[in-house]
Amino acid sequence: MSGSGTTADDEPPLLTAVWRLRSRACWTDAAALLGPSAATDPAAALQRTTLLTERCLYTTEGWTDAEEALRAAEALARDNAERGAAACERGYLAYASTLLGIRDRADEASVALSRAAALLAPDAPGRPLLDFRRGLIAQNIARAPDSARAAFRRAHAGATARGDALLLSFTWRHLASLALSEGNPTEARHGFAESLRIREELGYLVGTAPALISLAETETEPVATRLRAEAGRLFRLLGGVPTWLAPLLDEPPEPEVAAAN
Repeated sequence: MSGSGTTADDEPPLLTAVWRLRSRACWTDAAALLGPSAATDPAAALQRTTLLTERCLYTTEGWTDAEEALRAAEALARDNAERGAAACERGYLAYASTLLGIRDRADEASVALSRAAALLAPDAPGRPLLDFRRGLIAQNIARAPDSARAAFRRAHAGATARGDALLLSFTWRHLASLALSEGNPTEARHGFAESLRIREELGYLVGTAPALISLAETETEPVATRLRAEAGRLFRLLGGVPTWLAPLLDEPPEPEVAAAN
């Protein structure tokens, strides 16, 4: 499995190890594995930034580490594709900070993603991810659902074409959330179910509890209760990650598990 969550039998052992740690919320350990190669390899530096930014989004901690990794990746970028990918990561880190109320960096997020769009060719591998992140800005910062939907659909089509299963799990989820907010539970249920299916197939454990909770919003009893119970079990297993899921669950993580994580 690659860092983006796609499956491949010939995946290098290092990336397989990184993916397994990432999927179990061990972002710091995964980033440490990439440390040696990230010192000189732009792709590894960028992936390390992705890991540490995801840690921020799921735990609300580690902002300084993510920022330092991002600056290192920006310094290593050699061409427009690498500079565009780094700009995309800067936009996402700024978005995460704004979304979680750490610091309002909405303008920085928009500027960085616009710069990424200018640098990345229309058929660049990073375009679907960029489209998805621009959709996030439209959905959660600008509150522009029509623009968000268009961006998510472009990202969905690009992820499908490139076989990026992890990104597909996110585009399904966010398209479904838009459908639910517009009173279309049937379409939302399908999208949330597809997102959950993909994450379970990939073994993306840290993203499975949120997918279960989202699907539960569209289901009737007793299925909804069963889905929430399973989400709670995973939440406790990972020591209370993602932290923003806690208000939607009845039970806090077990103290000893939280300490271990």
